[in-house]
Amino acid sequence: MATEQELSDFLKNTERRAFKRALYHVRDEEAALDIVQDSMLKLSVHYGDKPPAELPMLFQRILSNCMLDWFRRQKTRRALFTNLSDFEGPSDDGQDFDLLETWLAPQDGSGAGGQSGEDALKRSQTVQAIEAAIEQLPARQREAFLMRYWEEMDVAETAAAMGCSEGSVKTHCFRAVQALGKLLKAQGITP
Repeated sequence: MATEQELSDFLKNTERRAFKRALYHVRDEEAALDIVQDSMLKLSVHYGDKPPAELPMLFQRILSNCMLDWFRRQKTRRALFTNLSDFEGPSDDGQDFDLLETWLAPQDGSGAGGQSGEDALKRSQTVQAIEAAIEQLPARQREAFLMRYWEEMDVAETAAAMGCSEGSVKTHCFRAVQALGKLLKAQGITP
């Protein structure tokens, strides 16, 4: 049984990666934050008494289900309120906030970890290109890729979280890596 501190530590260590994964899927920061918070709450309320070793896979499954629920609600909303979207304007704040970039920013103001401005810019552009390439992947490939390489889950855990076979996970990951390689190579980014 996970203690309250173990559950808290797990959620604290998982929140940034979970947010980025949700953001890649829903492409809306506010929705991604809501999804992650809802997933964390569901894990705490319904599965807080599970052993700590089971928490990662349970959380990934809950997060996947919350994202699917969000897409279902959006589909229903679009079907019902299609014409109302004509009245929505652009965002009022005009800001493009990236939580990952804010998190990686140095706290002491000494520059990007001793990097020159040019190196920091190149690194930022490379990260943006990689994120854009990941967003272009089909949903199942993106999900498998993020679970395997971002969340560092093994094939069996990923298959259980995605609700598919291990062979499907391997296929999705292989295709995702191939597609990412082609997209990044076309932009001049090589490992």
